[in-house]
Amino acid sequence: MRNIIIIAGKEIKEGLRNRWVLATTLLLAALSLSLTFLGSAPTGNVGAGALDVVVVSLSSLTIFLLPLIALLISHDAVVGEMERGTMILLLSYPVGRYQVLLGKFCGHVLILAFATVIGYGAAAVALAVTGASVLAASWYAFASMLGTSILLGAVFVAIGYLISSLVRDRGTAAGLSVGIWLLMVLVFDMGLLGVLVIDQGRIISAPVLEALLFLNPTDLYRLTNLTGFNVSQFAGMAGLAGTASVGVGALLLGLMVWIAAPLGLATVFFARREL
Repeated sequence: MRNIIIIAGKEIKEGLRNRWVLATTLLLAALSLSLTFLGSAPTGNVGAGALDVVVVSLSSLTIFLLPLIALLISHDAVVGEMERGTMILLLSYPVGRYQVLLGKFCGHVLILAFATVIGYGAAAVALAVTGASVLAASWYAFASMLGTSILLGAVFVAIGYLISSLVRDRGTAAGLSVGIWLLMVLVFDMGLLGVLVIDQGRIISAPVLEALLFLNPTDLYRLTNLTGFNVSQFAGMAGLAGTASVGVGALLLGLMVWIAAPLGLATVFFARREL
């Protein structure tokens, strides 16, 4: 455990030195503040709470932005150090390969968690300063959005580690990361929508559709935040929230599986890889 903590601290220091932490935090804060002040303007007319609108807006933003950031900081975690020759030096110390991988993973997830909490937290602070009226349920939805955003980031960090453990050069890792991002964020849902339009409910029933959504972590995140915490009526997903049979616990478990499976495979492939 001590070795994992030391390696995680090393990753955090490198993130600070490369300004990854600062850049990510400022980006998330700027976007969250923009969505807060621009998106909460019409709340008085539509009857939505200011923080509810922020939760919906930030959830939609997170689906596109956080997976990309996670893949950018993790796609060369293994192959990059092997190309630079630092991985051989690191493994010359009394540390196991799984400890190296877990330590790096924890460091990158902590970087993402810090940037997410501070960046998105700026939106909540801004609302508090302006004196906007916020219900307790809205604060719960906001806190849940922060937690699941960190989980979604951890999913794509794990996927980045799997890619980095499989490929032989950083260019290939970067290309695969962009392809995975496009597939999970854009192509999967567009393809599923096309299949649903063609099928017209003949084969793909509601339970089958819910099962298919578990194949994409971004859909699990979307369902958790836009149907699970009393903001579905503001997200245009009230109908889905009313008919969904999958609970929030199952959705969170699905995200945890999406973290464990790629990270476990990355550990296996890295353990068998020649330096």
